[in-house]
Amino acid sequence: MNAAEPVLALDQVFTGYGKTTILNGTTARVRRGAITTVIGPNGAGKSTMFKTIFGLLPARSGTIRFDGRNVTNFTPRQMLDAGVVYIPQGRNIFPELSVRHNLELGGLSLRDQGSLSGRLDAVIERFPMLKEKAHAQGSTLSGGQQKLLEVARGLLLDPKLILIDEPSIGLSPAMVQQVFAILKGLRDSGVTVLLIEQNAKQALQVSDYGLVLEQGQTRIEDTAARILADPRIAQLFLGGGLSQPEPVS
Repeated sequence: MNAAEPVLALDQVFTGYGKTTILNGTTARVRRGAITTVIGPNGAGKSTMFKTIFGLLPARSGTIRFDGRNVTNFTPRQMLDAGVVYIPQGRNIFPELSVRHNLELGGLSLRDQGSLSGRLDAVIERFPMLKEKAHAQGSTLSGGQQKLLEVARGLLLDPKLILIDEPSIGLSPAMVQQVFAILKGLRDSGVTVLLIEQNAKQALQVSDYGLVLEQGQTRIEDTAARILADPRIAQLFLGGGLSQPEPVS
């Protein structure tokens, strides 16, 4: 595969819920081996875009290509097999189970279960906090630690692309920095990261590229640095531009 080609491409994708259209002909390109942040006003279609890519919501029309392959309306299982992991907004662990058991459950979708033990050990070594708390219940972890557990669980599947929705919600500033550092480390190891983040300024500062959605369409697609410096961006964020993060609802 040509490294210059986008790893993910959306062309004129329409979808929504019931009679309501959310993605209104979305077209986007995600660069291979980079962090790309998707920003835009509330209701712009950011989470809907991720759900459509991952097969949780069917595309009504348009095309989604991943790694040169047409994956439009693939099931989540097929997307996992293709190398895409989705980490949704909120906390998505089993609080009554240990950290290690949470990780083991994340590996159940591996086709080759014989590789699980080795992958599990490698992932735990990559996250010292998880190694230290491997036998602690998930409920004893802080919000930021739980988010790192979700990222680690996704890495068990050796993904090519990680979709992560609002990783900083509810986290302390120090833990937000740690999460972003982990995402940069993933990028540096060759994993493509596609990120939704309400704290647009902070996310773009650690990103390579950015996409700005408005009313279900891509309005701006550029390097993160140019998007940060673009005065038009302020008009897409009600009253605040990029100088302040949007309030968490």
